Amino acid sequence: MSCDGAGIVGQAGGVLLTETLRATGLDRALSAELERWRKPRAIHDPGKVVADLAVMLALGGDCLSDIAVLRSEPELFGPVPSDPTVSRLFTALAAAGPQALRAIRKARSSARARA
Repeated sequence: MSCDGAGIVGQAGGVLLTETLRATGLDRALSAELERWRKPRAIHDPGKVVADLAVMLALGGDCLSDIAVLRSEPELFGPVPSDPTVSRLFTALAAAGPQALRAIRKARSSARARA
């Protein structure tokens, strides 16, 4: 940001969350644990998609399509998948049920230990 109003960031609070994910290793842990749900030739990492959704929820989003808030600021949040990509991943994770929950809990536990 600058005092002339140029470079204003609308979702700067999300950057703090993103950096917390990085510092605790939760981003890498989610990527490792959710790798089995990555489709061949997929561009987006399932772990990053889940992390992006967590940031979106913390910023006040209440449905999957609210991830567009992050998509609108790629300089801050990097590549963010389309709504259909997010929906397909969550359909796959929901179908996996307890396996997906265990994977997410394992990633969260390792990040908590590191923090």
